[in-house]
Amino acid sequence: MVMISQVEKKPVVDIFPTKSNKTNFTGIPVIDLSRPEDAKNLIINACQDYGFFKVINHGVPPLLVSELENEAVEFFNMRQYEKDQYCPPNPFGYGRNKIGTNGDVGWIEYLLLTSTNFPTNSKIFSSLTNEYVKEVRKLGCNILELMAEGLKIEPKNVLSRMLSDEKADTVFRLNHYPPCLDPISNPESDLNNKSMSHGRTSIGFGEHTDPQLISIARSNAASGFQIYLEDGTWVGVPPDETSYFINVDDLLEVMTNGRFRSVRHRVVADSFKSRVSMIYFGGPPLMEKISPLGSLMEPGEESLYNEFTWFEYKSCTYKTRLADNRLSLFHKHSHPVH
Repeated sequence: MVMISQVEKKPVVDIFPTKSNKTNFTGIPVIDLSRPEDAKNLIINACQDYGFFKVINHGVPPLLVSELENEAVEFFNMRQYEKDQYCPPNPFGYGRNKIGTNGDVGWIEYLLLTSTNFPTNSKIFSSLTNEYVKEVRKLGCNILELMAEGLKIEPKNVLSRMLSDEKADTVFRLNHYPPCLDPISNPESDLNNKSMSHGRTSIGFGEHTDPQLISIARSNAASGFQIYLEDGTWVGVPPDETSYFINVDDLLEVMTNGRFRSVRHRVVADSFKSRVSMIYFGGPPLMEKISPLGSLMEPGEESLYNEFTWFEYKSCTYKTRLADNRLSLFHKHSHPVH
């Protein structure tokens, strides 16, 4: 039985725009998957240093990506009353402004879809989504197997098996961040909210870590995505329509006993460009037990976390705010609540 402690609040650092002061930060790591012998070691370094990297030569068909993005843009360009008639997010479906049920808001509208059901406004859209998720899942499995090789742990599929499992808990998200004009000049907008605006800059999606194993993201050419560095600063990630950006998620931090770090990230809305992103969240089966991998632990090394199931951890995400440090709930040094 997992003992739950009070959730730790992460400090919010609001710097707009942001640049890194970290002297050894030389840019987002870029991994060429066509060179697996090099890639496996570079992935390990990136996961340890930043919890984030970009992959090229990934094998996802560019035509499929383009067609799916076009369908997403068509959906988001529909009249608002048409989109509002679509399934409201509970938690899956179409939503805007509100992110979750605990008070988080953003300059965003989105489609959130489950791993087994991709209902959209057209059969073509649904078919493309299904095909796309299959392709990106393969990419995720490939990356996780390269991680296992780089960590020198067996079997090779010790991580990837959780994504390839037929009961894997996959989520697919399509985000649209409309151009954000100065909120002050648009007082009637329901996006005019001080909690997500700072001067002339607005938060599209607030800072957070992803709870799953791995997240695979791709966007159009609009900027706005930022990652948090260990020195307390944020750095913007240049968009690249032809590549994928990989996030280390919370479960992977636990399974590596803190060797990898779950990357804290956010999206800042652009004043002029519309940003469309598509994110695959790779989660294990709901009842998968999560704990540091025994094959990775050094002699005498202690586990930093209590064992929990993905279901238990996922349930916590619905009870916390975006910026909360959910992993603190399962840290062995946390004080239990009675």
